[in-house]
Amino acid sequence: MTIYTATLRTVMLSAALLTAACSSSDDDDSSGVTGGESEGTDDTLPTVTTDFDFFLTSAGPGDGANLGGLAGADVHCANLASAAGSEDREWRAFLSTTGADGVNAIDRIGEGPWTNANGVVVAQSTENLISDANNLNQETAISEVGVVINGRGDTPNRHDILTGTNLDGTASIDAADSTCGNWTSNAAGSAFVGHHDREGGGANPMSWINAHGTAGCSQTDLQSTGGDGLFYCFAIN
Repeated sequence: MTIYTATLRTVMLSAALLTAACSSSDDDDSSGVTGGESEGTDDTLPTVTTDFDFFLTSAGPGDGANLGGLAGADVHCANLASAAGSEDREWRAFLSTTGADGVNAIDRIGEGPWTNANGVVVAQSTENLISDANNLNQETAISEVGVVINGRGDTPNRHDILTGTNLDGTASIDAADSTCGNWTSNAAGSAFVGHHDREGGGANPMSWINAHGTAGCSQTDLQSTGGDGLFYCFAIN
């Protein structure tokens, strides 16, 4: 009887010690802290800010290259930026027009510098912007809410970006139509586009400004060559 009682006490003591150890371990895990950092924290995620000066439109107006002219394109930039929380900025679309009142895209956007929605500088000045030293690529030419836009190899490909602009940022005086009727046509015509991912086909496949012309001006025409009616927006600085 004495032996049985001693054995029972030993078993009960062991069980109590095990329960205490498990309870202590559970308490440590429930704190959600490991190695001084909260669980689930991903330090690699980019920071999205509303204090940005440049973006690639997440969507176009949806009527092909008919953007409502330069004025309509500027309003589209402003509306997207405002919806993303940006304030106190004057936004301009990076688009050229031709004809008697033609405008060079490079003359519309101020002098820089420009940062994206992740706070990354994409260009220090207009000179830097049109040079090979700029910081424009698929990872930096992001939308107003910090989203990377599909490029070559993605489905659907959306890397054809409307510009109507030569490699030096000026309007074309040679092409029969490089701006889809100064951004008022969704039918016949053509527009110069660049590649925001800096790859693909065309005469200048690595150019973000002028890679090739479009097959037409409708939404379907733009999509047929890897576009979606998107364009670049810059805040005047």
